Amino acid sequence: MIIRRLAGYICFYTILFSLSLAAVFLPQPSAAQSVNTTTAARTYNIPAGYLHDALIQFSQQAGIKLAIDPALLQGKITYGLEGDFEIKAGLDQLLTGSGLQVTQREDGLAIVALPSASPEPAVTTLPTIQVTAGNTNRYVAASSSTATKTNTLLRDVPQSITVITNELIKDQSVRSIGDAVRYVPGVGISQGEGNRDALVFRGNRSTGDFFTDGIRDDVEYYRDLYNMERIEVLKGANGMIFGRGGSGGVVNRVSKQANWNPVQEFTFQGGSFNQKRMTADVGYVINDIAAVRLNALFEDSDSFRDDVNMMRLGISPTVTIKPTQRTKIVASMERFNDHRTADRGITSFGGRPVDVSRSQFFGDPRRSHANVDVLAFNSLIEHKFESGITLQNRTNYATYDKFYQNVFASSGVDTSNQVSLAAYNNATTRENVFNQTNLLYSLNTGPVAHTLMAGIEVGRQETHNRRETGLFNNKTTSWSVPLSDPTVHVPITFKTRDSLGSIDALNRSVVNVTSLYIQDQVEIIPQLQAIAGVRYDMFDVDFQQKNGSRDHLKTRDGLIAPRFGLIYKPITPISIYASYSQAYVPRAGDQLTALNVTVEALKPEKFTTLEVGVKWDVRPDLAFTAAVYQLDRTNVLSSITVSPNAPDQTVLTKGQRTEGVEVGLAGQLAANWSVMGGYAYQTGEITSDIFGVAKKGASVAELPRHTFSMWSRYDITPGIGAALGVIHRGSMYSSLTNQVILPDFTRVDAALFAQFSKRFRGQLNIENVFNTKYFASAQNDFNITPGSPIAVRASLIASF
Repeated sequence: MIIRRLAGYICFYTILFSLSLAAVFLPQPSAAQSVNTTTAARTYNIPAGYLHDALIQFSQQAGIKLAIDPALLQGKITYGLEGDFEIKAGLDQLLTGSGLQVTQREDGLAIVALPSASPEPAVTTLPTIQVTAGNTNRYVAASSSTATKTNTLLRDVPQSITVITNELIKDQSVRSIGDAVRYVPGVGISQGEGNRDALVFRGNRSTGDFFTDGIRDDVEYYRDLYNMERIEVLKGANGMIFGRGGSGGVVNRVSKQANWNPVQEFTFQGGSFNQKRMTADVGYVINDIAAVRLNALFEDSDSFRDDVNMMRLGISPTVTIKPTQRTKIVASMERFNDHRTADRGITSFGGRPVDVSRSQFFGDPRRSHANVDVLAFNSLIEHKFESGITLQNRTNYATYDKFYQNVFASSGVDTSNQVSLAAYNNATTRENVFNQTNLLYSLNTGPVAHTLMAGIEVGRQETHNRRETGLFNNKTTSWSVPLSDPTVHVPITFKTRDSLGSIDALNRSVVNVTSLYIQDQVEIIPQLQAIAGVRYDMFDVDFQQKNGSRDHLKTRDGLIAPRFGLIYKPITPISIYASYSQAYVPRAGDQLTALNVTVEALKPEKFTTLEVGVKWDVRPDLAFTAAVYQLDRTNVLSSITVSPNAPDQTVLTKGQRTEGVEVGLAGQLAANWSVMGGYAYQTGEITSDIFGVAKKGASVAELPRHTFSMWSRYDITPGIGAALGVIHRGSMYSSLTNQVILPDFTRVDAALFAQFSKRFRGQLNIENVFNTKYFASAQNDFNITPGSPIAVRASLIASF
């Protein structure tokens, strides 16, 4: 095993070294003083709307510098841009009827008034905003396809959505999903038992609502962002778009694709706790028809936690082919391996996290580890017909091999300063096949404009799951240790228990899904829009328990998930909206790795969201959002730890309700000042008694009443910048028992940026500047993750 892993590292380093040599010694394109407006045509999908917004989207997609005078664009609209265009032709199309034209300047392109529209002589200096793909709108996105499957302006989406841009990911040195959502209002981080991503969307913990390019990424592991362009967080129920899942919210990762913008970027990072990380992003244009791109990752890091470490490898090649101007084919593959210590943190005492060093490990780090191996293949085929219909087909095939084992605290500290430990391991293999086919069409019926989307999704998911319980000294499932030394060194034997009252999972499940959906985005008048859609899901679940009662259960759920929203725009930059949406979560995927599964437990959960809000583009590069919501969840399936000597029990409750207010701000306060963050006020309660656990009215777990975050970057000069981040989280309960409270905290982060030369830049990120002691997340009352002490990461980025 060691030899095979060592061979893999040698191969990986060889690839990185070869790419580095190629980047240095291959001929480099010379820096152009002007933009070539007759380069190969690219595909654009820019909706009708504000001309200022459309030009920003065009410049970002085309990768050009564009100088625009906001006064010239005041109140002007465009009919949008759909299809394949060269740069000059695309800009001319966007400017049709505006009285403006595009002209060439030494430093790029500029939008100016037509001579007939302005009798004044041409000016040589404009009060401009410089729009490029990399330095303007650093933290704000104009549009997204996540919430509607169509390219829609964010202010025209009647639901809360936060886009974490590539620039923000880089500035904050984000490496994980948990890092990425720290500044997203209404979303929290759960512990995930130290082996998987787990987020809390408006009071609803989820380990399954993760998607990549709109396709379900359905296995429990820690995802890396080395091959991702941006992260989109949609909050509230949205079964109409995502089918199962889309409950309290979803995270959609948008992957980096091969395109006709060559890139050669290498990042080398090192920092506190022996962190070492390298990434490569290399894109090459073969010709006008084909382009390729390769993203790769290697990381080997320790932790502030005793004897906790991780190692991950990833490689993801993509190829994009455009056989015609109307057809695009994208194919990609990813091989990813993550090996780490499964760390479940510390335990509690007297209703609070126990007062020990934040580095103290409870259990045994040598026998607590998690490993996942992911192999995924993805494809996209898109064709635009002359009739105006767009056909999109996405296919995902993925295999996952996941194993984790942990020795952890299974109780709080008792009056004699003793802690009970428990142990188990879990192995899951899964094979997924999903296919989505969508048809998009825009048309006018008299004065009413429609954007129609209809689709079908089919999929199959086969899972094999086995759990083994740890027996200390081959006798007992629980072992007491003193708080002064809460680790264990006695022999532990892992066995799958198969006796009445003590049954471990030994399951096989097959889930087949067929979904049909249709949606219409309607512009009734320019000031009033509506969106309506419905999805029908047919889920067939074949579940076989191979031990215990050896149940063989089959269920079929036919679920209908509607969605409806209204958008009123008193003026173009402001949208006031109201929406109603539903989602269902059938017992499929990770829900079928539970210890005990019954017909009752297989009933789907239901989520219903009511939301009203306002979205205001204060300027084209600064967006303000606010929302008020109510989220009801019924037929809730919860896993409750009853005692150290018994397996977790599955508990069904009638439901819970979460209500809240969210406010967000993203964009540029000035040309050299970028911000991103927000505030959330949330309350949640259980709406029915949970026998033996909680009474009606108990607070929802992992839901702080107040959260506030703000990240602010200020560029002192074009080559030097600094950033400051503040995160405040109010106190919250660690579980439904409402017996243990995680105290509130305020954490400060900082960063420095320097452009050393055209090809090299540096970055220094400091987490928890004032070394605040806090608790980042929890799994239950006995597994609480301390926050990191002050940590420093230095990065060197080389671009060729």
